[in-house]
Parts: sequence; structure tokens; C-alpha cells
Amino acid sequence: MHAKTVDRQAGSSLAGRALNLLDFERRAGKVLPPALHHYVASYSEDGESHRRNLRSFRMRAFVPRVMVDVSQRSAATSLMGAHYPYPFGIAPMGFCRLVAADGDVVLARAAAKAGLPCILSGASLTPMEAVRTAGPTSWFQAYIPGEDDRIGALVDRVEAAGFDTLVITADTAVFGQHEVAARHGFRSPVTFGPAMAWQGLSHPRWLWQVLGRDGFAGTRLRFENADATPGPPVFSSTLVRDIGRRDALSWRHFEQVRRRWSGKLVVKGIMAPADAAIAQASGADGIIVSSHGGRQIDCAVSGLDALEAIAAKGLSLALMYDGGIRRGSDVLKAVRLGADFVFVGRPMLQAAAVAGEDGVAHALTLLAHEVSTTMGLLGVNTLAELKEISLERDQERPA
Repeated sequence: MHAKTVDRQAGSSLAGRALNLLDFERRAGKVLPPALHHYVASYSEDGESHRRNLRSFRMRAFVPRVMVDVSQRSAATSLMGAHYPYPFGIAPMGFCRLVAADGDVVLARAAAKAGLPCILSGASLTPMEAVRTAGPTSWFQAYIPGEDDRIGALVDRVEAAGFDTLVITADTAVFGQHEVAARHGFRSPVTFGPAMAWQGLSHPRWLWQVLGRDGFAGTRLRFENADATPGPPVFSSTLVRDIGRRDALSWRHFEQVRRRWSGKLVVKGIMAPADAAIAQASGADGIIVSSHGGRQIDCAVSGLDALEAIAAKGLSLALMYDGGIRRGSDVLKAVRLGADFVFVGRPMLQAAAVAGEDGVAHALTLLAHEVSTTMGLLGVNTLAELKEISLERDQERPA
């Protein structure tokens, strides 16, 4: 199911200039207005959780094996009954349609063509039905409010749209403080003023592709999937109130979803082993260990440390991870520490901003190639063999 081989062709020349995922971040900084670039690339408060995620990968190193025949290596894996050619997919991200032309559709379609999952965010600006049609390997991620009467109708809509996997994000009881993005003009609700108008005019490619098409329909974007019916416009003074009472969400509401939802059910934002155990007892098929990319709480341990601690509990549900993955070796480090699968966010959206679907396809190809290359250099033929490869932790070096 969903098994394909990621094509190593670069696609458009614009996409092909990127040699790794970090190249897309640098290029996106030139394409996007500063407000949007910093919304995608930045973090909450001082960025400590974000940097901790990145640093946790750098501080771990493999001990490779040599003289091993790796000519038949494969990174294929199974997850909750589906088969994928590589152990990674695209993480959910809000505002994609405002960052890249048809951003939600572009991400879902590129992932589907590669045989990989893409998680559509509940903060997306494209109707979920259109995204699922474009990308039949897509999952849906919901920001469920702690309001009983709003949950059932949303779950029914997700099921009617054809999704087989529903992800409930659990780490957004309140909004994190995105100070860097705010300093550059991105605030929620989004408002236009002279400074924002100049940012758009000085980035004409983005202005035309994202906002200008179809009679400036981009200026009328709204949150299409936050509820059972289309939600408030992006430029809404009542946005926070309309989204609902996320601070009232509890495990009782999750169990309510479990009783209603017949597909695979995943909890995203788990960091504590105790919460992972509760998720399993409450009927979750899987969890995504995640600190929200450092975009929520800024005083949390690294996601990779949390993954290692949760994996040590030996729970039976699917164990997934996101946060800080920029290289194929990062994917393999997470797998080695217990992840069945990982998700990558920012670089994929930056690739969409730079070169559309070709950019996302190339980003997926780059990551797939790095995974295969690193497996060969480590001396392993399958992901299961990673458990035989030692992963050491370096001593912390002064900044």
C-alpha cells in the first residue's frame, strides 16, 4: 500500500539548484516577504526549544560498520498497516496557502506521487476535500477545541472527505509567543498596513502567485478546516475567539473522538512518557513525539531526548517523531532511538515557496537519497539493522 520509489530527478532547474534541505531555507528568504519568511523559519520566545531540537541531532553520532554488502539496501517500512518507501513524510503546517501558491495541494500531491504521507493542518487555508483528492496518501490533523458540541461534526467531515488517519494535536492549549515573526510584521490575526503592503510589493513573484491570481482571491483566504464548516477569514479580528476553547481540551475529549472515529487515530505533541502511556490506554494507534518545532513552549527538553525516553517504555502503539530533521542522517538517528516514522515540516514548505511542486518533489528526493547514502556508509541494509549500530552522545561543547 502506497509503495513507490522516490525519483532522483531534480525537476525544475530552480529546484535542482538546492543541494540539501537547508538550501531551501536560504532561497525562501529571498522569495518570501520577511513577515512570512520569519513566520515559517522562526520559533517562539528566544528559540531555545528550536535550537535544542537541532543541537540534539548534532550531539549524537553513529559508529559505522564497514566491509558489509549494502548493495540491496532498502529504507522501506510499514506504519499502521501502510507501506512506505522511506520512513518520513511531511508534517502539518498552517498558512501554507499563504506561503506558496496552492501550498496545501502542492505538498499533498508531491508526497502522494512519492508514495509518502503528508499531514494537512487544521490551520490550513484549502478545503480538506480538495487536498485529499489531490493527495490520497494525506492524513488530517485537527486542533480539537474542548467543546463537546463542536467535535463530532468535525470528525464526521474528516471521515466524509476520505481521510483514513486523524491526528489530534495536543500541545496548543494556548498559543506560543512568536516574537520574531511579530517583529517582522506577521501577527495572527493578519492585518495589512503600509509596512505589510510594501513587503508584498517588493516581492512581486510571491504577490502575483499567492495573492494576485483569480482576481486577488488570495486576499479572501480563510481557515477552511478548523471546524465542520469553513471558519473565519485569515484577516479576522475575532480569529482567536472563533477557533474555540483549546485550553479546555482533555483526554476525555480524545476518548470522545476515539469512540466516533473508525480510522487510525494519532496524538501529536507528546513529550512525557506518562502522556504516551495515557494515549495508548485511551485508544491511540500512534503518537508523534514533538515539541511543535519549538513554536510553542520554549523551555522543553529536545524532542529527540523525549523520543528516547518514551521508546524505553516499550509501548505497543506506533511511535513517530518530528522536530529539527534536516538531513537523512537525522531521520536515521530518530529511527535508531525508537521512531517508527518521522515527519519533516519547514524545509518542505520552504521548497514549495521556492519552486512549487517541483521544489517539494526535489526536497523529498534529496532526503531519500541522503537516507540511502547514510545507510550504505553505516553498513546497514534495512532500518531494522540500525539497532546493531552504536549511536553515541558527544559531550556538550561551549557555544
